[in-house]
Amino acid sequence: MPDRTAQPEPNQESPSFLVGQGISLRSLELSDLDALWHWFADREVVRYSLSVWLFPSSRHETQTWLERTITDKHTLTLGIVERSSSALIGFAGIASISLINRSGEYFILIGNKACWSKGYGTEVTKLVVAYGFATLNLHRIALTVSHVNRAGITTYERAGFTREGVLRQACYRDGQYHDKIGMAILRPDWEARQE
Repeated sequence: MPDRTAQPEPNQESPSFLVGQGISLRSLELSDLDALWHWFADREVVRYSLSVWLFPSSRHETQTWLERTITDKHTLTLGIVERSSSALIGFAGIASISLINRSGEYFILIGNKACWSKGYGTEVTKLVVAYGFATLNLHRIALTVSHVNRAGITTYERAGFTREGVLRQACYRDGQYHDKIGMAILRPDWEARQE
């Protein structure tokens, strides 16, 4: 009879949840702690992040965040893995999921700076959005992005998000206030792009 209490090997990779061309998405694991801790301590990486940009995160704080994230069944959070290297390079998902409104808020952080500007952000965004509509049965996925985050805006537009409005001076970074752009994609928009 098989041993049901057997644990996977410590270095065994999590199975892929969603697979793209250059990346795959999987659950986050406790073994991801060191990578996340280093990203959260890098001001350039977390520059546009709401929760971790002001104070460096300790290893303990990062572990608490990771443990909470792993068990949170109200937010979809997936680790981004570069397929060519099998390395975790970031995370993305949908927060604030409302079953009544069939809506959620998209987020992404690519922590490995060597993987910036490779098109991974667009690929991840398209995969998560498709999952949100086709599997979670959402109708609307929204986000906000700082107007100075040009790479982010381009990524979201390539994935089908549309600008809906401006939140004036809603973000304070680098000694000045910045506008935030509200963007969203609706299920009919996404379906039209699939044809």
